[in-house]
Amino acid sequence: MATDNVTYMTRKSALPVDGIEPYIPEPGEEYMNEKQLQHFRSILVAWKKSLMEEVDRTVDHMKEDATNFSDPADRATQEEEFALELRARDRERKLIRKIEKTIARLDEDDYGYCDACGIEIGLQRLEVRPTAELCIDCKTTQEIKEKQMAY
Repeated sequence: MATDNVTYMTRKSALPVDGIEPYIPEPGEEYMNEKQLQHFRSILVAWKKSLMEEVDRTVDHMKEDATNFSDPADRATQEEEFALELRARDRERKLIRKIEKTIARLDEDDYGYCDACGIEIGLQRLEVRPTAELCIDCKTTQEIKEKQMAY
């Protein structure tokens, strides 16, 4: 992996979870070595854990705050808030499945390589989007095709 003229991410805020430092490879380090795989596994596991905790918080919140308001406007507001929360949790449920699929790819030593062309996805892209399955070029092409098909 060529590391010439590459600036590695140092902002923790770009990572999907808190408490994990961005990975900075050593010169000449092999792509997707054991150290890198462990780093991405820790990101995925921590991300899944935080999403599961959010699901638990939502369930508790909905149980505690479920009030039978006599005013129809108050009742509608509460139902709308619950609907928004449930929609967010549904998106997170899909993301949890994607994280689990990605962890399975890690276990199969198939992580970090583009599904379309087979090249390295890149550490920077995986840091920001650990569930990425396509390199940036293939993802860009896919998005252009999707836009064209929408018209």
